[in-house]
Amino acid sequence: MDEETADKHEIFLTLFTANEAAIRAFVRRMVPTRQDSADVMQGIALVLWRKFHELDDRDGFRKWAFSVARYESLGWLRDKCRDRHVLSEDVLNVVAEESARRESWLAEQRDALDACLEKLPQLQRQLVLAAYAPEAEIQQVAQQSGRTVAAFYQWLHRIRLQLVECTRRTLQAEGCHE
Repeated sequence: MDEETADKHEIFLTLFTANEAAIRAFVRRMVPTRQDSADVMQGIALVLWRKFHELDDRDGFRKWAFSVARYESLGWLRDKCRDRHVLSEDVLNVVAEESARRESWLAEQRDALDACLEKLPQLQRQLVLAAYAPEAEIQQVAQQSGRTVAAFYQWLHRIRLQLVECTRRTLQAEGCHE
């Protein structure tokens, strides 16, 4: 691989990884399941890489990536349209437009929540993240915490309330409004 290609790879990977969570969240709002969004994300990553040379302004990567994600998601949904549980294209266009419009607010919320999670004691943070990990089994996480399942749910509810309040205060302090 020559140096120019290596630089191109590095720039793409830097931009993609910096925006992947937001793109994934955008796709997740459009497709029915996490597995579906993982499938769509693979296609999006390929399209973004193949068309990266067409991007003139690197500062516009996120907007461009959202546009690609929108078309890839709609294409995937069209292919699945025989399923009765898929929304009409008009509804999906509204969802896509609203998701793109709200993305900066959602990114601010994610950042605030991440900051609040960091404030939790390490063991509490680990348990919260374990409870929300894909395919987590609450019985195992509750056992890990030394609580019954019912007691763990109560504890988790209290922690969630603390995180919601912390996130609200953080956003308010930063002057963020929807």
